[in-house]
Amino acid sequence: MNRQSRVIGAEHVSMAQRAGKQALEIMAGDIVTDLARETAHRLGINLLNGPLERPAIARTDGSKQMMRGLYRRSPHWIDPRKGKVIGKATRLKKLGLIGAGGVGANIAHLAANGDMVDEIALVDIVPGLAESVAMDLNHASGINGSKARASGGMELSAIAGSDVVIVTAGRARSPGMSRSDLININARVIRSAAEAIRSHAPNAIVIVVTNPLDEMTFEMLKATGLPREKVLGMAGTLDSSRFRNALARTANVNPSDVEAITLGSHGDEMAPIVSKAKIKGRPVSLYLSKDQIDACVRDAVTGGGQVVALRKTGSATLAPAHASIELVEHIRGAKAGAVPVSVMLDGEYGIEGVVLGVPCHLGINGIVSVEELTLSPDELAALKAAADAIKKRLGV
Repeated sequence: MNRQSRVIGAEHVSMAQRAGKQALEIMAGDIVTDLARETAHRLGINLLNGPLERPAIARTDGSKQMMRGLYRRSPHWIDPRKGKVIGKATRLKKLGLIGAGGVGANIAHLAANGDMVDEIALVDIVPGLAESVAMDLNHASGINGSKARASGGMELSAIAGSDVVIVTAGRARSPGMSRSDLININARVIRSAAEAIRSHAPNAIVIVVTNPLDEMTFEMLKATGLPREKVLGMAGTLDSSRFRNALARTANVNPSDVEAITLGSHGDEMAPIVSKAKIKGRPVSLYLSKDQIDACVRDAVTGGGQVVALRKTGSATLAPAHASIELVEHIRGAKAGAVPVSVMLDGEYGIEGVVLGVPCHLGINGIVSVEELTLSPDELAALKAAADAIKKRLGV
């Protein structure tokens, strides 16, 4: 929602001067009276076009604050945890990848370079593909020093003992094809992968990347019989990244300056949450007009289709791989906080019985909790519309 314009008068300038300020922030759309400008000149107050940069707030975690307080009370106090490593990320023993094409190969590459796993097992039905990717990764270890050892083959039993299994196998979209067009084709692939996971890696956390993502995550959950905490769909991380990229490009800032999240389905019904979007810690409406924000929303929704239209023989590979690794990092404790994933809802947001993208806290056993954000009525309606559309496509 865009902010209301203000009329800046001489009294505002006088208040700034009494507060010890040297500048007064003027936002887009504000009206400054001539008297205000004269008063500012007389008092030495600069009228600056905003939004202005805010100094970063130094933050200290609660445990450090507690230790400092105890030390101030007794300098002889000793931290009982001294010598222990606190908050170290878990190193995975084995990562299984069903699908060694563009997305699978890039996930394997990022996992090896990120030093997050001991063993990477790639599986693909194309003869020689998984083996060649594994060999290529191992050859690179002489340069990057990766300790991960990769292996590849055609047998699904190769994923045995995996801590995390990421499924990317399935037919990719071609120009003019929607994600939902792939339901019947890729459901067979998911059922085959589910059988292998149930037999060889029953304790693994499963991340589904195959499209249509929410529907295929539903199929995986049903076919494996695993609890909802163990079956995740990678979508929100990718869609949120596309939304942040669009906002950063339009506002001419670094993507790291943007906070934004996209929920709902991984398709036409996705719901970029504008009410929570921020640039440099401030509401996005201070930087962009409603039309610009709407254009960024459209860019996020159609981002995958734009790649497909240009590529013609496949879909995106790099961004989905990074989005998948983002989930792995949260699972193993290298990153904290809520991250959007597709999960079977059980009453959260007033929705149940369908897989949908919502913010979740993840841990080594999968989903720890679903975070329920306070959404605007329109955003909540969009989330429920996405749920209804997915149910209709699945015949639920």
